[in-house]
Amino acid sequence: MVLNYIWIAFFLVAFIVATVKLVFFGDIYVFNEIMNSTYDSAKTGFEISLGLTGVLALWLGVMKIGERGGMVELFSKAVAPLFSKLFPDIPKNHPASGSILMNISANMLGLDNAATPFGLKAMQELQEINLNKEEASNPMIMFLVLNASGLTLIPVTIMVYRAQLGAVNPADVFIPIMITTFAATLAGMIAVCLKQGINIFSKAIISFILVMLGIITGTVLIFQSMPQEKINIVSSMAANIILFTIIVLFIVKALKRKINIFDAFIDGAKDGFKTAVSIIPYLIAILVGIGVFRASGAMDFLMDGLRNLVALTGTDTRWVDSMPTALMKPLSGSGARGMMIDAMKTFGADSFTGRLSSVLQGATDTTFYIVAVYYGAVNIKNSRYTVPCALLADLTGVIAAIFVAYLFFG
Repeated sequence: MVLNYIWIAFFLVAFIVATVKLVFFGDIYVFNEIMNSTYDSAKTGFEISLGLTGVLALWLGVMKIGERGGMVELFSKAVAPLFSKLFPDIPKNHPASGSILMNISANMLGLDNAATPFGLKAMQELQEINLNKEEASNPMIMFLVLNASGLTLIPVTIMVYRAQLGAVNPADVFIPIMITTFAATLAGMIAVCLKQGINIFSKAIISFILVMLGIITGTVLIFQSMPQEKINIVSSMAANIILFTIIVLFIVKALKRKINIFDAFIDGAKDGFKTAVSIIPYLIAILVGIGVFRASGAMDFLMDGLRNLVALTGTDTRWVDSMPTALMKPLSGSGARGMMIDAMKTFGADSFTGRLSSVLQGATDTTFYIVAVYYGAVNIKNSRYTVPCALLADLTGVIAAIFVAYLFFG
């Protein structure tokens, strides 16, 4: 529903701006540019979706090997001590704990198709122990905020889009995304813990916080001392080593379970093919809307205004062009994806704007969509402080993304 209103707004605002430019400024070509943008954007959307097929099939095939090989269960066992402290109101050995662990683990591995069913099941099980059936319980809020913070270890989709749009090294955003998504998750988790009176100094929670802070701080300090050219080389090399190591670990784990690895890959690749084809109409729709908005001059008007305000502070303004992705992300995943693609198409996949847009896309998840779907599934009417805490995580992710982008990409 939110995306529906956004899409309509793109066209209405574009029409108003174009009319003003025609009537008051004599721009007789503005409507020609708008219509040409619809054709170009539709063509781009189809070509990108079609080009995604191979790479998406590859990665979803790898992910299927990890899923069947037991990597989701392995992640679940690893984080179980932490989650028992974050969800103290869930009775011991209650099935909701398992569903939550599976959902978060699947999200971390980029298994969106597996994560959503686990998430909906978790909400149903949490509703069973919820005393007020119309009000979100404490475990529900923690669960939703962790989901909205978008903690992801492997940003498969973003790397796929970057590859399709001509990035020299599509994985160069891997480490920046890891840092920003950790920062967003920490902010959201700590905010909910403080609100619910959960002891963040318990051994499991403080260990997790310290480890994450250590990873973030250590990474920043290491790369901060390097010249910009070396940062690009080292971060790209490290990202590719980590990704290939993960693939090998998936295969080794599947071998131990005596899984038919080839069949698992084929099944995942089929899902990747279906996914690539299924997103064609959605991608064309959002790219046409954004193309119309940009061709009318409305996008430039907004960005120039924000850029001028930032310039008054005397700071660099390059990050401003990536803000449409950040502003769209809490509202719509498809809209934010379209903004990211538009930024890479307009400025280049390897430009500062293209890379920062990619990091912003991976920093958090679609807060309002998640809240609407998950709470709607169990008829929760009062979300309490879910949205403020989730938006705090989003804001932290945006700030961290800008900082990290300047560190890694200059």
